[in-house]
Amino acid sequence: MKDTRGGDTKDTGPDDEDHLPIGGSYGGPLRTRLDALRELIGLSRTRLESDTLAEAGRVLDEASARRRLSSHHTVVAIAGATGSGKSTLFNALAQVPLSETGLRRPTTSAPIACSWSEGAAGLLDRLAIPSRLRRRPLAGGEDELSGLVLVDLPDHDSALVRHREQVDRVLALVDAVIWVVDPEKYADAALHERYLRPLAGHAEVTFVVLNQIDRLPGEAADQVLDDLRRLLDDDGMALGEHGEPGATVLALSALTGDGVDELRELMGTFVQERTAAARRLSADVDVAAAGLRASYVAEGRTGLDELTRDEFAERLAEAVGAKAAGDAAEREWRRHAIRACGTPWLRLWRWYERSRTPGSAGPASGAPAEEELTARQRVEQAVRTVAEEAASGLPAPWAQAVREAAVRGADGLPEALDELAVREAAETAGRPLRPAWWPAAVLAQMSMTLIQVYGGLWLVGQIVGVLQPGLVVPALLMAAGIVGGPLVEWACTAA
Repeated sequence: MKDTRGGDTKDTGPDDEDHLPIGGSYGGPLRTRLDALRELIGLSRTRLESDTLAEAGRVLDEASARRRLSSHHTVVAIAGATGSGKSTLFNALAQVPLSETGLRRPTTSAPIACSWSEGAAGLLDRLAIPSRLRRRPLAGGEDELSGLVLVDLPDHDSALVRHREQVDRVLALVDAVIWVVDPEKYADAALHERYLRPLAGHAEVTFVVLNQIDRLPGEAADQVLDDLRRLLDDDGMALGEHGEPGATVLALSALTGDGVDELRELMGTFVQERTAAARRLSADVDVAAAGLRASYVAEGRTGLDELTRDEFAERLAEAVGAKAAGDAAEREWRRHAIRACGTPWLRLWRWYERSRTPGSAGPASGAPAEEELTARQRVEQAVRTVAEEAASGLPAPWAQAVREAAVRGADGLPEALDELAVREAAETAGRPLRPAWWPAAVLAQMSMTLIQVYGGLWLVGQIVGVLQPGLVVPALLMAAGIVGGPLVEWACTAA
């Protein structure tokens, strides 16, 4: 089958049936999207307000209702403003006067349906169209538009509120819409702002017909049609030109019949594709998803970076007293390192300085500066801070969910930190850690000291005349010991 809308052709075949509501479920991507939307709503009911999820729930309900009805029928509504010629076009497509036309406004007071084939009763019941307003076309037209259910709506700008309510109700249920505009009201703000712009995502199931072109002289019809396309483009409605999917726009005169055959041919191709219902539902899912986006999509980058994680670890370390214990352990380590690796002369000097200065002795090693191992309030504050960082940028419901999850996850954390601190303190108590290379450093330091002493005794022996004169070798030995000792201590400190 060929699609002639927009000029180019498109092959369709049996595979398109996969997208139709046949049997008990939809097929193809639409089924996946509906299942995902249903699961999303189920997971969000405890977090989001019911008003936020209302439109998505309505789409699922309508999808379920449409699935149970005939997949071989396509419901198309004819909508328009007062005096646009909707009913005249309705009669022209049916080739028989089914809907009342005239100068009295509003002419159409209730939706009237025309079905080109049997089996559409369930669809018409869904639209709440009574039996007295259901029509059949002229005999012989069934084959060309077989499967079409055409609905003539009241004026969308009617002075009667109940007429406008009927239009809105039916437009939410049909598979496609033919918008009929006239040269005087095609740019009406009410039409574009209330209907065409909000339904821009439904372009593939939208026909926009410029009626009454018989009233326009010369090239005026083309100029008005071009301006109508411009307005639709401003509304964000894609136009089905050059083979691209989008709304179909054409000009005709329902009164004279000019262009009506072209519309009938387009409608016949559109109906025989039998994808209108799925395309309409897919567009509804897009609109529902766009409405939910602000409730799910974060602003900017979210989550915890390495700096935040490190700061959280530091806060917990302070809460558990690890920082004070670490400082004490470092001081203890340095004292042991000086004893093991320092030069004897520097150790003597430091001992002399401490003995001359009261209170200069190092703090007692062992217990951390803080008496309490864990401050519960400080742990809770650290958890709240990291939760706020993690929730930053998230929509309010999910930011709150992150905070609640952090509080639940931190239950018992202070006690666990207490237990860890006690266990670590018990394992290291009274046993200062010593690296395996310390004995080698002690041996190197003793060697430097012995070289100094040996060089010094050699020089003394020369001075008192016991040994042969020769200052170079003993002086070099003493210099090597004097310089080597601090170098060994510095290397051990750095290590």
